[in-house]
Amino acid sequence: MSRSASLVASVLLAALLGGAAEAQSAPALPEPQQVLWQKLEDSIRDTDRKLDGVMGVAIVDFKTGQSCSLHADQLFPTASSIKIALVLALYRQAQEGKLSLTDLYTVNSSDLVADSVIMGNLTPGVTRVTLRDLATMVMAVSDNSAANVLMDRVGMSSVNALMDALGLPHTRLRRKMMDLKAAAEGRENVSTPSEMLSMVRAVYEGKVLNPKLTEDFFQVFSIPKPDSFLPRHLPDDLRIASKHGQLEGVRNDCGMVFVPGRPYGICVMESYLRRERDGEEAISAISLAAWEMFDRLARASAYGRVISPGNSSK
Repeated sequence: MSRSASLVASVLLAALLGGAAEAQSAPALPEPQQVLWQKLEDSIRDTDRKLDGVMGVAIVDFKTGQSCSLHADQLFPTASSIKIALVLALYRQAQEGKLSLTDLYTVNSSDLVADSVIMGNLTPGVTRVTLRDLATMVMAVSDNSAANVLMDRVGMSSVNALMDALGLPHTRLRRKMMDLKAAAEGRENVSTPSEMLSMVRAVYEGKVLNPKLTEDFFQVFSIPKPDSFLPRHLPDDLRIASKHGQLEGVRNDCGMVFVPGRPYGICVMESYLRRERDGEEAISAISLAAWEMFDRLARASAYGRVISPGNSSK
């Protein structure tokens, strides 16, 4: 690593550690709010006990730094959630001038792999799209061919170097999408709930990208995904930036929820699932429990009175 790159890494890591220190030194919550957090933790543990599989959870209040977790440092396969790191590395390279989000790519039939909802229906040798278009395909419909093209353009090593710079040593991109041989050899894409959430929080707090690129990153990240697990039971008009992933025996979903005045991050990762559908419902149940708490905190006074719009009661 060059001296300048090392300096950038040190600055980013110091910023992240500084944020963690602020969270640890935050004033103690009022007792009623502590009760709400305890109930959320109880709900998570109850969901975990009922799930036939292994679960890790990390939830952080981006306003106060308050958090709760369960097996949050456990390593899990990321499935398609690793695409958050891939797209982030693309935007980081755009900021560094190594590429432009408007650089063009011509669809090539040799790049096509399974589960490519958009790329697989474009005309090879004719259709041209921008790198940002590819990122949109990756985030919106988890297009695997688009992800693989971005990996070639950005470089797997660059993605992992960015994770190192952010102090996330366990978040690793090790194989392309649909590379079953690499997966069978143990080269799996992995992370932990805490690291996935730390990555999202670092971007949200402006520690990775400049304001313009941060806004654009979240615009792409926030494209509604009807098949995601986190939003399943939440209000339709709620802005959610998330990326779910699924493999046999694996389900996860990671991102943040833009509750007005009380944004929060949430990541739930699961493995060894006997029934994947149960894992999906567990993620959705934890997501709903978290939103119900943050929604009340956002609308409540310091004494816990919740005032909804249009409520004229005394």
